[in-house]
Amino acid sequence: MNLIHNFAHILEKIKSDKPLVHHITNYVTVNDCANAVLAIGGAPVMADDPREVEEMVSIASSLVLNTGTLNNRTIESFILAGKKANTLDIPVILDPVGVGATTLRTETVKRIIDEVKLTVLRGNMSEIMNINGTKAITRGVDSTDDTMAGGREVAQSLSKRLGCVVAITGATDIVSDGTKVYYIQHGHEMLARVTGTGCMTTSLIGLCCGTKEIPIYGAMLGIVVMGAAGERAYEENVDEGVGSYRVKLMDAIGNFSVQQINEGEKIYEG
Repeated sequence: MNLIHNFAHILEKIKSDKPLVHHITNYVTVNDCANAVLAIGGAPVMADDPREVEEMVSIASSLVLNTGTLNNRTIESFILAGKKANTLDIPVILDPVGVGATTLRTETVKRIIDEVKLTVLRGNMSEIMNINGTKAITRGVDSTDDTMAGGREVAQSLSKRLGCVVAITGATDIVSDGTKVYYIQHGHEMLARVTGTGCMTTSLIGLCCGTKEIPIYGAMLGIVVMGAAGERAYEENVDEGVGSYRVKLMDAIGNFSVQQINEGEKIYEG
């Protein structure tokens, strides 16, 4: 079964099942994350109060944890919702935004990893290196490291250690389940000029994994949707500004099809 077939199958399940993605995410990008999930055919819910997260995740298809805007309430909710999801075999996707930038972020991510079984860990190279115990500089939510400089080894070894899929996003995206390693080169540099495209990618991964298909393919498809949409939005937005690009990006996510995927050239196993 080739990648295109796997991706098409996941998209069909999204359209038919409309997976509910429970987000405990950051308020900078929450609206765009919700709209990205809606655009591709899923259903988002944003609930972060400790008094309801266990009940909410119980009716969800997947759980997305995003550390972009931390506070004591959301930290408690991460753990409560994550543990509940584990008991119900609901996929948990972690986006460790800014880990390594502050002690609070680093300790929070460590606690989540220690107490919650992850399905997918998605971050930029600096974030993943910090989690792996490799010294890296994190500037806010931005990465200062290149995925191609040791990214394969980091993704594969961390995946084996944590027992989850590890996805490192950057100019070249690297995804590993500890055995297989895939490279994805769909995308456009304009994506880096729109806040929240990483968070939206994680939400799309959550949606794809909510179909309960093989996690590595769900992780890859979420990344591919954002990358291919970024390319399509740029084609529709040449010589226009970031604002119109952002609008066209959401349109492109909603109009995504597997015909846009360039397997073999832009997606390959390494």
